[in-house]
Amino acid sequence: MGQYEKSAKELLEHVGGSDNISVVTHCATRMRFVLNDDKKADKDKIENMDIVKGTFTNAGQFQIIIGNEVAKFYNEFTEIAGVGDASKSEAKQAAKQNLTFLQRLISNLAEIFTPIIPALVVGGLILGFRNIIGDIPEFGPNNDQALIELSQFWQGTFDFLWLIGEAIFHFLPVGIVWSITRKMGTTQILGIVLGLTLVSPQLLNAYGVAEATEIPAWDFGFATVDMIGYQAQVIPAIMAGFVLAYLEIWLRKVIPNVVSMIFVPFFALLPAVLIAHVVLGPIGWVIGDWISDVVFTGLTSSFGWLFASLFGFAYAPLVITGLHHMTNAIDLQLMSLFDGTNLWPMIALSNIAQGSAVVGMIILNKRDKEEQQVSVPAAISCYLGVTEPAMFGINLKYGFPFLAGMIGSSIAAVISVGSGVMANSIGVGGLPGFLSIQAQHWLMFFVAMAVAIAVPIALTLTLAKTKMGHNAYERLGKK
Repeated sequence: MGQYEKSAKELLEHVGGSDNISVVTHCATRMRFVLNDDKKADKDKIENMDIVKGTFTNAGQFQIIIGNEVAKFYNEFTEIAGVGDASKSEAKQAAKQNLTFLQRLISNLAEIFTPIIPALVVGGLILGFRNIIGDIPEFGPNNDQALIELSQFWQGTFDFLWLIGEAIFHFLPVGIVWSITRKMGTTQILGIVLGLTLVSPQLLNAYGVAEATEIPAWDFGFATVDMIGYQAQVIPAIMAGFVLAYLEIWLRKVIPNVVSMIFVPFFALLPAVLIAHVVLGPIGWVIGDWISDVVFTGLTSSFGWLFASLFGFAYAPLVITGLHHMTNAIDLQLMSLFDGTNLWPMIALSNIAQGSAVVGMIILNKRDKEEQQVSVPAAISCYLGVTEPAMFGINLKYGFPFLAGMIGSSIAAVISVGSGVMANSIGVGGLPGFLSIQAQHWLMFFVAMAVAIAVPIALTLTLAKTKMGHNAYERLGKK
């Protein structure tokens, strides 16, 4: 008898049996099911299993949080259930059959940015470190010099690190177009080439367009095309990437296999590059500027506190729906226009607030050893930027801690936006997030962090004594 045989058989029964499983796979902590009939899954019984930390449905997949032992459990489950092993891509394709158009759009956006997020996080940390050694005049005999003014070592380090920062952010379109071709199953090297044509040194750098007295152009005799680069631009890269991918997919259907290796790349790449620079680039630039201006103006206007409070309150529910992935594109667009983003600090604060609500539950349930096995790791992972165990395993299960986290996040967001806190880039969405904050804003971000920690803990302890808290405990059989 395997270690998890009993639990695997129990779970199989509760999800509706093998016949109800279309696809099953797993990630670092979760089992991901695409079920033929979601109604056959008994969520209450599944959540009462000892091995299960929580459940939720997202992107058409019924997901069950198991924890670090998920891989071993998954192996025993698939053997007992008699279902074949499936890749994550197969699971996503099957799940998309259950999605609406808007959900598919958001899912596609998430799949584009997920592979490049590690680079963006690294870039944010590097920019933050450069900010510390290059822009803080708090060193030297009179505490009025930056580190780069005091030491050639720090000056060299400052200059060297920009090699990585430039590669990540200035050449971001390359990563975006590559990610689109990867997602669409088309030729990835063509995506890289298209991305490079958007940031070629031949072109006028996007950061220099506003100050340029004359825009260079390609002259075709009957028409001219501006030679403008799209460094750090998100929307032009997304639009160009999809044009390339769909062109290649169509060409592979109409061009014979015998000559496809020659003609498909040529007739896909050449028109895509031309369309990108003549049509999509200028249009995407205008759209991106418009979105960024609206968000930035909203956050810095006299009503910025209202925008911040609503975003801080609503971000955690957005995570449940998957809509939070849309903020990545907005953050990157803000960075390209304003040398930073005032949106991302609120995201980090929301994660901290949800983790703090779990800390409140740890205090409330300090005598419940079984609950502590779930809540303590969940709080730690949430403070490090992974919110799912906290939100789905604890906060949503009880309800009132989730609300406490939302309120704490809202207040912290108002403080962050009201004091003008800016991040260099997307970073680690938890306590280490301060490393991505521009150094001159650290103090106020720490104040906002303190609020995001204290308020949810206090509110969780308070709400537990109300009718909402009592009802939650009774519903879960805790009292």
